[in-house]
Amino acid sequence: MVSDLAFDALADPVRREILAVLAEKEECSAGELSERISRVGRTAVSSHLRVLRIAGLVSERRFGRFRFYSVDPTGPAQDVIRLLQELFQGSLDAAKVAAEARGDATPTATTTDVDTPDRRAM
Repeated sequence: MVSDLAFDALADPVRREILAVLAEKEECSAGELSERISRVGRTAVSSHLRVLRIAGLVSERRFGRFRFYSVDPTGPAQDVIRLLQELFQGSLDAAKVAAEARGDATPTATTTDVDTPDRRAM
């Protein structure tokens, strides 16, 4: 399954860091990424980019001798995002049901809860 490759790729912290940089900057060359990812060398960054590209998480654009990478929001990335959303939403729904079953209510703000200036300072 293609999304299995995506999850395998996401298991590595360096690859997650690369994706975070790409999400922030939208598109970077391998050289720019290797400058931002200091815990591994340039060759390792290129290897990680290859794994991310094969997994379908990043796309590559060639311009002359340069390669630019960006997060690919289609394909396996959509599957990963969808699965994580379902997992988190299921957990939130279960927590809400459990809280409601215990009778816990979300406290609402009252006038005493609101920050007001200290009257002595006036």
